[in-house]
Amino acid sequence: MKYRLLALALATAAPALAQTAPPRPTFFDKGPLMSIGSYYYPEQWPHENWARDIKKMAEVGFQFTHYGEFAWTFVEPEEGKFDFKWLDEAVALAHQNGIKVIMCTSTPTPPAWLAQKHPEILVVNADGRTMQHGSRQQASWSSPVYRQYVQRMVEAIGQHYGQDPRIWGWQLDNEPSHYGQYDYSPAAQASFRRWLQAKYQTLEALNKAWGTAFWSIRYTDFSQVMIPNQKELPEQPAPAAVLDFKRFSADEANDFLSFQYKILRKHIAPTQWVTTNLMPEHVAVDPTRITGLDFLTYTKYLVAGYDNGVGAQGFRMGSASSIGFANDLFRSFNGVTGVMELQPGQVNWGRFNPQPLPGAVRMWIWHAFAGGNKFVCNYRFRQPLTGGEQYHYGIIGTDGLTPSTSGLEYIKVIKELAAVQQQYRAGAKMPPAYQRRQAAILYNADNRWEMDNQPQTNQWSTMAHLKRYYDALKQAGAPVDIITEAKDFTRYPVLVAPAYELLDKNLVERWRQYAQQGGHLVLTTRTGQKDRTDKLWEAPWAGPILDLIGAKIPFYDLLPEAVTGTIASSGKTYQWNNWADVLAPQPGTETWATYTNQFYNGQAAVVSRPLGKGSVTYVGPDTDDGALEKEVLRRVYQRAGIPIADLPAGVVLDWRDGFWVGLNYSDKPYTMPVAGKVLIGSAEVPPAGVVVWKE
Repeated sequence: MKYRLLALALATAAPALAQTAPPRPTFFDKGPLMSIGSYYYPEQWPHENWARDIKKMAEVGFQFTHYGEFAWTFVEPEEGKFDFKWLDEAVALAHQNGIKVIMCTSTPTPPAWLAQKHPEILVVNADGRTMQHGSRQQASWSSPVYRQYVQRMVEAIGQHYGQDPRIWGWQLDNEPSHYGQYDYSPAAQASFRRWLQAKYQTLEALNKAWGTAFWSIRYTDFSQVMIPNQKELPEQPAPAAVLDFKRFSADEANDFLSFQYKILRKHIAPTQWVTTNLMPEHVAVDPTRITGLDFLTYTKYLVAGYDNGVGAQGFRMGSASSIGFANDLFRSFNGVTGVMELQPGQVNWGRFNPQPLPGAVRMWIWHAFAGGNKFVCNYRFRQPLTGGEQYHYGIIGTDGLTPSTSGLEYIKVIKELAAVQQQYRAGAKMPPAYQRRQAAILYNADNRWEMDNQPQTNQWSTMAHLKRYYDALKQAGAPVDIITEAKDFTRYPVLVAPAYELLDKNLVERWRQYAQQGGHLVLTTRTGQKDRTDKLWEAPWAGPILDLIGAKIPFYDLLPEAVTGTIASSGKTYQWNNWADVLAPQPGTETWATYTNQFYNGQAAVVSRPLGKGSVTYVGPDTDDGALEKEVLRRVYQRAGIPIADLPAGVVLDWRDGFWVGLNYSDKPYTMPVAGKVLIGSAEVPPAGVVVWKE
């Protein structure tokens, strides 16, 4: 136990100033630029279908498949009795057809006999309801009983397939999360207290950090501390307690996955990799905290009624930032990522479930390629006839024979990728003009958790705010990495830290040094308001950053949805009503934008100052359309002397391994600046279209 407490203490410590990047995995260096695969569930189909289906998978051109993630009850039909005969046959069929296998641990779906014998393994939600057997992700990662059964099952499957050369790699769990639920079970309560003891050591330190003098919350024993639960309180819980619970929950996911990884690694070959698939924008499990695997992959569904995209048909394509942000976040961890689960077409679980625009599925796959992914796996090969996803497309339709509309797009991309692979030459260098635009966005889930808990306005969205800057950088034609504080800032000419609310003086000093050495730093609204314990500074508002930005922040304002604030910059007018820091620049600091209505008419909205060889810019407002944010970044690049592109919203231009990839998520054709040999498509790119060329 003491070793786990020490690990928790290290995990919850303040971020280091800088760390050496982890070694880049080499599992894919000798393979194709990007492999394409598909999920298959032999346990869900009649045995007589298996050979036909796997043969069809090979005929389509898939290079790998994916087995076992939801199969625990088939792997261990009775307690302690394991059956791999059926799975051995499925692995053999894949091998006979030239298809590699990703093997999964089945931990998201514990069998009925386990929940019946040990109901204490089940998650309890915020309403106090114990989750039932009958779906997935109903088990508590904190339950020691559950972990005992997980250990035995993972040991068994690792021993059975760990040295099997037909197994390409491993996926732990599936989309580890509880799908919007947090775990309030007795096991989670006990684990949370251990986590707090490891972090704070003493109750005095916890009481100070949480501000428990407020409302007489003060604790005199760790056993008194409960998971903060708004459903059980007449008023809001202490914000610092909520933030720590979110941190704990993310660390618990990491601990659960690392637990499985260590078991597998004792048995599997060094050539077999281990990953998990995460949902990049789901807030409960933080990808940056998953530290114990070989690399991470992501799940991505773009069209389900939640994202209107760009233009009248944007709802059929999704937004360009959806895949792009995931690429640039997951790749930045150690240079390797993949898409473990990509939308295959129409789905069943959205607000509404439209058909994707013809070509959109193909465009998403090429977007994954452009972002550096080593593989793309679609979910799933066959459309299910029973169960909770009957209306969820597969590559093959309900007859088991005919490719769906999106299946035909996969077939097309597989052929296109093979043609592009023929043109690949190792050692291609990033074009200098493109490389000069390199930018990073600094991301820490702590900021998101805190601001989502205390948004101060119903219009605030941390991810929407961040993506306004991401979109503006991509429209400038910049390659982007989404990085954590563990990374070296100095390799990026431009660094944006959007709404970086929680910080310490060490980070501010790193920012200062970055700018002095020639970097161009962009900070935005809400930055620097609190320390890492969620406490406001005993200083002027956002005190630690004021000298850095060369301005004071006398106050901020928030407007109703029906009221519009206006801003003037570079002869243009911009609008806002989400959040606005009002600024008072000091001598030597330029005003780039001013508020032009409300009682602070004429006061600064955006300020910028030179610092050493670089600059620092602070953007006070958060807009809806991102036009002001785009203008500010244009001026930052202009100050840096770096020429940029001016791509319209929804148009993407990325470079990878010697190839330019142009994508069009907008509803109007766009002519790409093609200069070289066109391999796929043409310079005139229609909506949902793709062009690939080589200079």
